[in-house]
Amino acid sequence: MIRLPFRDGFYELRPSKIICLGRNYAEHAKELGHEVPKEPVIFLKPPSSLISPKEAIILPRKSKEVHHEVELAVIIGKRGRRIPRERAMDYVLGYTILLDITARDLQWEAKRKGLPWTVSKGFDTFAPVGPRVVDKRELDVSDLELGLRVNGEIRQLARTSEMIFKIPEIIEYVSGIMTLEPGDIIATGTPAGVGPLRHGDRVEAWIDGIGTLEEDVLAEDSILC
Repeated sequence: MIRLPFRDGFYELRPSKIICLGRNYAEHAKELGHEVPKEPVIFLKPPSSLISPKEAIILPRKSKEVHHEVELAVIIGKRGRRIPRERAMDYVLGYTILLDITARDLQWEAKRKGLPWTVSKGFDTFAPVGPRVVDKRELDVSDLELGLRVNGEIRQLARTSEMIFKIPEIIEYVSGIMTLEPGDIIATGTPAGVGPLRHGDRVEAWIDGIGTLEEDVLAEDSILC
């Protein structure tokens, strides 16, 4: 469970699942050598990968190349299935930032073998969220700047208007496959500029109107010592 500031109090984030979109920004799809998709590409991250702001992203020993991916995250407010896009926003509680941390080498190796790549997305600490939840009524997310810095250097910078599939389309598609529960998170994809994280890095991810999510990066071996 993650507690984030919300309205005049806090929201306890207890998702049954974290649904992520792949290739939802054309330039990101191209930088990884993929075609721009004709329909949403989705995968799941486990809720156990969530961490709060100002915790630490842990680089696992199993991976030699861990990447950052900044994303606008949609938090579902009520249960729904087969939701038409015209009513999709009725099911949204609000928005936050999510970092879809990815063990890229493990992902590429799994893809090369034709295997699932859940491991590359599912390590503990691989889904930082925050710094707060913004009520959907307080923020128009159709054209916001989102970006990410590592040690003060800008790595990712784009606008949410560049998303291929917009939030209502995404909710319609996902809810046609799986029931959405209150607190579920939909991460709407990352723009171009993904890159490696190293021990000792400081990550700052921001979205206009939501704020800045800050995390330190630590190697697993440094914690076990």
